[in-house]
Amino acid sequence: MIGAIAPAVRAAIAILPIAGATLVLGSCAVNPVSGSADFVLMSEDQEIQLGRANDPKIRAQFGVYDDPKLQAYVQQVGERVAARSHRPNLIYRFTVLDAPDVNAFALPGGYIYITRGIMAYLNSEAELAAVLGHEVGHVTARHSVRQYSTATAGQVLTSILLRSQAGQDLFNVIGQAFLSGYGRDQELEADRLGSQYLARTGYNPDAMVEVVGVLKNQEEFEKQRAKAEGREPRNYHGVFASHPSADQRLQEVVAQARNEKAAATARVERDTYLQQIDGLVFGDSAKAGIRKGSAFYHRDLNFTVRFPDGWRLENSPDAVTAQSPNRDAVILLRTDDLNKRQSPEDYLKTRLKIDALRNGAPIAGVADPSYSGVATLATPFGRRDTRASVVFRDTRAFLLLAAAKTDALAKQLDERFLATARGLHALTAEEKRIAEGLRLRIVQAQGQQSFARLAKTVPVTNYAESVLRLINDKYPAGEPTPGQSIKVIQ
Repeated sequence: MIGAIAPAVRAAIAILPIAGATLVLGSCAVNPVSGSADFVLMSEDQEIQLGRANDPKIRAQFGVYDDPKLQAYVQQVGERVAARSHRPNLIYRFTVLDAPDVNAFALPGGYIYITRGIMAYLNSEAELAAVLGHEVGHVTARHSVRQYSTATAGQVLTSILLRSQAGQDLFNVIGQAFLSGYGRDQELEADRLGSQYLARTGYNPDAMVEVVGVLKNQEEFEKQRAKAEGREPRNYHGVFASHPSADQRLQEVVAQARNEKAAATARVERDTYLQQIDGLVFGDSAKAGIRKGSAFYHRDLNFTVRFPDGWRLENSPDAVTAQSPNRDAVILLRTDDLNKRQSPEDYLKTRLKIDALRNGAPIAGVADPSYSGVATLATPFGRRDTRASVVFRDTRAFLLLAAAKTDALAKQLDERFLATARGLHALTAEEKRIAEGLRLRIVQAQGQQSFARLAKTVPVTNYAESVLRLINDKYPAGEPTPGQSIKVIQ
């Protein structure tokens, strides 16, 4: 969501017009949190309408995690926190999204989302409540509404005349908040409110500090990993570089929240939470496809393909992209439904809108109908010679487009491009197991057990030891305590 998912969120959110009759030049509303007047350009009903209209789009874009028991558990914890918030009149809807990214975000009106990816890094119900409470804080303080109002204050008359433009402005403001957070002050306010709601509900408000520490460790690891892989890091809210767990203002707001504790003994519920996430999908999902090293496996489409060794894979809803270590070559894989009978050669010409392929021929060694040739196409490197290949399997076409920064490099890599297309095949029994993906399992740490030893037993290709420490809040050098419940990956 925020970070890696935010661009897709931006694309998914509908543009909702705000009725000119209710959009006034200078309307003030009492802020539910502060009690003071806020300059806002959206009523509460419009705020709720925005969330209600876009909730189905978020669900369709990213998928809802298929675990009714876990969904009910998160809804229960979220409702418990929201009931003690500044806007208990709202009906809050908490949804676990089927995404591996470490993230959580809220739409206006009480629609709150948390990824299974971030849940893998949390270690207690109190920490889950802290993440949900933080997002409830954004809703109760109406941060997205206030940002929209500030950003459009000088454009109100235009917005009244161009109602769809008003919706676009709102869309841009909220999309930017998803991408980079709401700014240091509003993020701190959400922490303060979340901490208060934790204390009022009986949870330990210190869980807010613990969550920030967990996410900060994950962010530091992600930065190192992204640098090594030559890509941009994907981080929750993108603000933790200036928001460490030792931050004085964060410590102060959590200390203030302790004064609102509802009971002498604060709830943590570590074992309860770990039981709930036992079996949680970790990393890529079988539904979207599994990346393992340079190979890609898709259970539902029943195929696998191996890209050149050392190339980095990215999986999006419409394509799998493999990039060379030096980022000077790329292979893109897409699939299409076949709706009419035509040859693989004709398919390529029609799909790529070209008249001819140079050096075209069926792909040697491929039993399924196939064809490959070279065409000059638009690529990330400009218009370049591109190796275009297609393999027909059942009623689907598997299209692979491969190009390089220079035509000379493309010729040098051409055999690898062809080998990738040649290697596409149906899943074997062992590959079907890989295509099911990985899951978290909760086990009891044994005596003399270390994360280095555990790392040798988990099917994680890279950074296994660091990943185990991160998901167990033992990063960078902690070890499991004998008898302690810990997460492993199977």
